[in-house]
Amino acid sequence: MSTTEQGGSPVSPRPDLAGQAEIQRHTVRVLMGAQILGAVSISLGVTVGAVAAVDISGSDAVGGAVLTATAGGAAIGSALLARIADSGGRRGSLGSGYLLAAVGALVAAVGVELGFWPVLLVGMLGFGIGSATGLAARFAAADLAEPDRRGRAVGTVLWAGTLGAVAGPNLAGPARDLTDRTAVSGNAGVFLTGAVLYAAAAVVVWSRLRPDPLVRARELIGAQAGRSSGTGWGIVWAIPAARFALVGVALLHLSMVAVMSMSPVHLDHGGADLQVIGLVISAHVAGMYLFSPVFGVLVDRWGSTRVLSAGAVISLAGALVCASADQHEPGVLGAGLVLIGLGWSAGLVAASALLVAAVAPEDRARAQGSADVSMNLAGAIGGLLAGGLMAAGSFAVLGVLVAAVLAPYLLASLRPGRAH
Repeated sequence: MSTTEQGGSPVSPRPDLAGQAEIQRHTVRVLMGAQILGAVSISLGVTVGAVAAVDISGSDAVGGAVLTATAGGAAIGSALLARIADSGGRRGSLGSGYLLAAVGALVAAVGVELGFWPVLLVGMLGFGIGSATGLAARFAAADLAEPDRRGRAVGTVLWAGTLGAVAGPNLAGPARDLTDRTAVSGNAGVFLTGAVLYAAAAVVVWSRLRPDPLVRARELIGAQAGRSSGTGWGIVWAIPAARFALVGVALLHLSMVAVMSMSPVHLDHGGADLQVIGLVISAHVAGMYLFSPVFGVLVDRWGSTRVLSAGAVISLAGALVCASADQHEPGVLGAGLVLIGLGWSAGLVAASALLVAAVAPEDRARAQGSADVSMNLAGAIGGLLAGGLMAAGSFAVLGVLVAAVLAPYLLASLRPGRAH
């Protein structure tokens, strides 16, 4: 059995241990349960966060700062979770991430109840940590997976988040109505509901994620927990396949956030109502998550680098379709956003499996944390630049520039000497 995708490091668990397959199935089930709870909570926060901020402050700019705070929390959370996982394993890392997110939800509820938006923004940092925790779960799913099933493990856990992401916005209204009958105001009650769900996810991880998948993977090859050969970025940059994965997922995330964040504005300028805008964004989210198990199967059959390159092709095509969409053509824009979502999904699943394969278990947590920090920072940069580019040019210019950003990476991936 091959144990590497690059570099010769023994990164796969030995196949001769009885019960190993059942341990992996149990790990994936636990992660899926926590993922659903966490995804409902983050979608609740995103649904009402900007609205609550505008209601309190009277400023659209403060409402927009909610997204920035959430992205910043995700970047901070990625680094923190990687450090905890490196020293203590996935159980402590994911459990702590969900608990910090629960605290953030409580802080957000206090901010809404007091009518003080800076406190609400601090709370949204915690929601960002919750988002980072949900993404980090995909690596835990791959720690003990056999090499020919890593992609499926990653895709399955990501897909579980779809259930929560779809259910969350639909639960915001009932949560608000329920708490309206108490002394807590409606939006504060939605955040309190999120805090309960995050806390439940933390309990699921801490009580059920045994054995710890990262600790177990290290034990299987005799690696020492916490023994790392350098910083996360240094580890990644020294391994061509890992470097290929990090750059790819960062560029795909930057492109996705840049186009998606300005799409509602583009449609609004064309007179589209909120229902139409909501349908377009929902289609995009479906593209991001619904087909992740399919991409997982393709990763296992075709290899991570091929699927990652395919993700870049799909996203580039989606950016060009979006660039061609007039502000009165929500169908065309929606098709482009679905393609960008599919490209992002393919890239995320493939890059995640590639990082697990390329990096040894004792270095894995730091390398993966650096990849997620890079991805979240790239998304924040994409969101910040998108507004300026659209103001200085147009939505079409934004779409073409996003395609131009992806093109060099795609060309590099097609070179005969690319990392395999």
